Amino acid sequence: MQLDKFTDYALRVLMTLAVRAPARIPTSEIAAVFGLSENHLSKVATQLAREGFVASERGRNGGLTLARPADQIVIGAVVRAMKRGEPVVECFGPDKSCLILPVCGLRGPLAEAQEAFFATLDGYTLSDVTRPRHALATLLDL
Repeated sequence: MQLDKFTDYALRVLMTLAVRAPARIPTSEIAAVFGLSENHLSKVATQLAREGFVASERGRNGGLTLARPADQIVIGAVVRAMKRGEPVVECFGPDKSCLILPVCGLRGPLAEAQEAFFATLDGYTLSDVTRPRHALATLLDL
């Protein structure tokens, strides 16, 4: 499986917030660190807030914070929420137009692979993936 940019950016935002917790960090600062569009990262932040992973505060001293402790944020749940149910292949979604669909032998293995992917990610929390906290803070220049 390949993560889309939206999901990748969401994970970067969460890792940055975990390293800086409990500080509130403006989206603009995170965008600058990673060299990303502030507008695009704002959309990612909005989705993260909607899904309950971050708390967002507007205004002069606004920014993002983790909505709950890093050890309570499961990476698999984040990826599922950010991908918004996008299927690995078309036939897992609403498009059932594939000619070989009635006899396709790939659906089972692909579904199994997708489940294994998420099962692995479900075994890790945000806290787990930010363990080298000092090293991450140095790289992020925070």
